[in-house]
Amino acid sequence: MIDLTGKVAIVTGAARGLGKGIADKLANLGAHVVVSDLNQEGADRTVSQIIERGGNAEVNLCDVSNEEEARRLIEQTVEKHGKLDILVNNAGINRDTMLHKMTHNEWDAVIGVNLTGVFNTMQPASFIMREQENGRIVNISSASWLGNIGQANYAAAKAGVVGITKTAARELGRKNVTVNAICPGFIDTDMTRGVPENVWDLMISKIPMGRAGKPEDVANCIAYLVSDQASYINGEVINVGGGMVL
Repeated sequence: MIDLTGKVAIVTGAARGLGKGIADKLANLGAHVVVSDLNQEGADRTVSQIIERGGNAEVNLCDVSNEEEARRLIEQTVEKHGKLDILVNNAGINRDTMLHKMTHNEWDAVIGVNLTGVFNTMQPASFIMREQENGRIVNISSASWLGNIGQANYAAAKAGVVGITKTAARELGRKNVTVNAICPGFIDTDMTRGVPENVWDLMISKIPMGRAGKPEDVANCIAYLVSDQASYINGEVINVGGGMVL
C-alpha cells in the first residue's frame, strides 16, 4: 500500500478538475497538500473537503506564469514545512483555435502557463530537492503533445513539458530526485464537459476502452510515481488514456 504520511506536496491548478483529483488522492494517502491555484473559491473548497475527510491541506494562491509568484510558492512551502517532497505541475489553460487564426496573445497565454509555469516552479524546487537529495516531480503533459488540430499553442507547450521533464530527469537523477510526465487522454473534467456533444462522441470513439477517463485514473498513477515504490522510475512519459494513444 502507498503511504505518503509526512510528505509535503504542492499541486498546482488544484482548485478543480484533474488537479483537485490529484490533491484529493495525495491527501488521502497521508500527504500534506499545498493546493495552489488562482481560483480562491475553488482552492478553498478543495482544502475544506480534504480537511473534512481528515486530511491535511492548505491554500497558496499562485499564478505559475509569474516567476516571482511561483518562486514564492516554493519558498513559503519550505519555510513553513521545512521541506518539499512532491511537486505536481498540473496548472494549465487552453485557448484553442486554428493556427492561421491564432493570435500572439493566445499563443503567449498558453505557453506562459503550460510551459513557462512548469519551469517557474521546477527551477526553485530543484534547488531544494538537490539539497535534500530526495524528491518527486510529476509534470502533466497531454496526449496532444503529439499534435492536435486547433491546438498549436497547447501542443507546443505540452511537447515542451516532455522535453523539460526528460532533461530534468537526467540532471536530478543522481540526487535521488525523479522527474516524470503524465499524458492524460480524454478525461471527464469541467473543461472537457464544455465540448459539444458531437465532439465528445468523436473522442470516445477513439478510445479502445470506450469511455472518458476520470481524474482519479490519473491521480492513481501519480500517487505511485511519487511513492517510494517508484524510486527507480525516472524520465518516463506515461499515457493515461485508455489506449487512445497506442
